[in-house]
Amino acid sequence: MTLPMSGFRVIDLTAMVSGPVATMQLADQGAEVIKIERPDSGDQTRLAANQRHGFSANFLNNNRNKRSVALDLKQPEGLAALKRLCANADVLVQNFRPGVAERIGIGEAAIREVAPNIIYVSISGFGESGPYAGRPVYDPLIQSLSSLASIQGGSDEARPGLVRTIVPDKLTGYIAAQAITAALLARERGQPGQHVHVSMLDAVIDFLWHSDMNSQTFVGHEFSQAQAASFIDLIYQTTTGYISVAVQNDREWQALTEALNAPEWREDPRFATFADRQDNINARLELTQEKLAEQSAEYWLERLNEFGVPCAPVLTRSEMIEHEQIAANELLVEYDHPGVGRLRQTRPAARFSRAEALPLNGAPTLGADTRKVLAENGFSDEEIDRLLDSGAAVDEGSTAT
Repeated sequence: MTLPMSGFRVIDLTAMVSGPVATMQLADQGAEVIKIERPDSGDQTRLAANQRHGFSANFLNNNRNKRSVALDLKQPEGLAALKRLCANADVLVQNFRPGVAERIGIGEAAIREVAPNIIYVSISGFGESGPYAGRPVYDPLIQSLSSLASIQGGSDEARPGLVRTIVPDKLTGYIAAQAITAALLARERGQPGQHVHVSMLDAVIDFLWHSDMNSQTFVGHEFSQAQAASFIDLIYQTTTGYISVAVQNDREWQALTEALNAPEWREDPRFATFADRQDNINARLELTQEKLAEQSAEYWLERLNEFGVPCAPVLTRSEMIEHEQIAANELLVEYDHPGVGRLRQTRPAARFSRAEALPLNGAPTLGADTRKVLAENGFSDEEIDRLLDSGAAVDEGSTAT
């Protein structure tokens, strides 16, 4: 089966979320991703809560379609084995704290000695220079430093708030995957393999600038955003639950006033133009909430849709997986994992018209593919046995998941 990334081999030295998300995108698109893990515990997320038969949901959802090789990079034999694997690879991805890869002997220069044209990828938290570069990093710290928490709070003077999903980690993974593909494309066109640097901090600030940094765009005319446009979310309570309604242009505003039987709003000077409606957003949203509180969610969704007003139900996670639109998208798939049983995950979000969907293979047991991958890369049985006997490598038969 030929997929967009078929034929490319990726050495994945990452753990937690940002790096594994990046490499799983490539694996889902057909790349051979070899996940190198510590023999004692593997990726830290293997130890996360919500487990079945030794596999955590967190690890399963970020490491499917990969192969696992357990190597102890602190031992010279393990380090040498990794370099031999890199010699046959197209990409190496690592998310060690800046300076660590060089210290343990797998920095760019060391890897290029055995793989001169490899795409070398470094994923960091705060970046690779500056006062924060060497500090430990987690998602809330990036949300705070990038101003995302302030934006989530609603204004510069309001109490900041965290987005309740790890946006920096996951966003960085997607950006890294796209950058890897771009670097491979450049190499296919004759450029040498290059070093791709992606930091979580850079990823989030770049992400925010497309919609949330207008106040900082015009140099010399920056202003604070101490005044919130509104603290009212576009989530409305009805007699049976919550719905979301969002209108922008004049046509949608007209449709909303008709659907809510509120023609007098069209004569209100506070709402005469798009700019007026923005300036008086709290009054507009409060009036909308008063109307929507009179009937059920089912009633309003049908009526709003009839008038062409953008709207949707507010679903819980359990409701979402049963919704008709999710079913129509064929996004959720179920398959059997040999160690866990029946799993539900999403298929890759991007679909390609000239490639069949890759059958999903569950995340591997720690060291599941050590012997096989080493053999495929030219290691003799005697060499593999020596690595296993010394503890520099571990095969799944001799370690827990």
